[in-house]
Amino acid sequence: MRVLYFSQDYSPHDHRFLSALAGADHEVFYLRLTHARRQVEDRPVPSRIQQVQWNGAGEQFRWRAVPRLRSGLLRILRELRPDLVHAGPIQTCAFLAALSGFRPLLTMSWGFDLMQDADRNTWWRWVTRYTLKRSAFFVSDARVTCDKAISFGMPSGNTAVFPWGVDLDHFKPAGIPAASPFVLFCNRSWEPRYGVDVLARAFVKVAHERPDATLLLLGGGSMGGSLRQILMNGNVLDRVQFAGYVSQADLPRWYRMASLYISPSHVDGSSVSLMEALACGLPVLVSDIPANREWVTDGANGWLFPDGDAQALAGSILALLDQPDDLTRARVHARQCARERADWSRNFAVLLEAYRQAVQVRH
Repeated sequence: MRVLYFSQDYSPHDHRFLSALAGADHEVFYLRLTHARRQVEDRPVPSRIQQVQWNGAGEQFRWRAVPRLRSGLLRILRELRPDLVHAGPIQTCAFLAALSGFRPLLTMSWGFDLMQDADRNTWWRWVTRYTLKRSAFFVSDARVTCDKAISFGMPSGNTAVFPWGVDLDHFKPAGIPAASPFVLFCNRSWEPRYGVDVLARAFVKVAHERPDATLLLLGGGSMGGSLRQILMNGNVLDRVQFAGYVSQADLPRWYRMASLYISPSHVDGSSVSLMEALACGLPVLVSDIPANREWVTDGANGWLFPDGDAQALAGSILALLDQPDDLTRARVHARQCARERADWSRNFAVLLEAYRQAVQVRH
């Protein structure tokens, strides 16, 4: 089968999919819509994947460029003559593929496109419905996003849910971290949807009560200035390590340095960073949102706190600091959960089956 994989940019998630597709029995072409100024993924595109060159949307997608992008995509489709287009996020790549009239289209949600963008306004709702109506098949990484797609008109029989998963040999435990300092770890992007400011406010309270607590933040984003201001105003900036962006090869080492993984995200699908933490046997404390509840059983492999509530988050952290036995039990359950549900080598087979079903759908 000739497959065109059409994605927003080149992220670690794209590398995961393209690496797996490179080992499958398909001829795969890769088309990216944008080229961000700062490239998060430093690993090259797998050699068996054929990259498609075009002007694309530059650094950022803009609606006024849609006619030009559609025209360019039509030219590419005429040249490649794929059997299937695999596209996402919904309101950019998949929308352009739907506008091209190509069939069959397999649309893949990236979580935020349904859980946040789809409800921005009437236009975004129309684009979402238009795209899903013209999709032969839909895949997502969480039940909550699949249900949202169905509410927008996607036939339930033409959907599949599979967590994107992690490499369990790469992300694995390496002993229990030292009791002190107690390292709180977060590698969510510093953007409003991920709520890292909630964690910053919570840490101010925690740090004032517990001198053995430190905060480790990876990554970056548009909220960097406001995060540092919260921590500086709270006089705890010296208790925070900003480690920047790290490579995927080095990432497990950072999880293993931590005592507790925290994700304060306001919106998510099945978070890959959450699965990475679980695979490393790291106890997790995450916002109580639908996608996180699909992974975290409160008091077993981790804990939940009310979304957006910095006071409650601080209280949970302080309580866990005094519960080392609970943290030890959570480490065992975390790894077990990852083995049972987050094995990428096994989960990827669901996508290949979705490809097979998509080309059989008359649409």
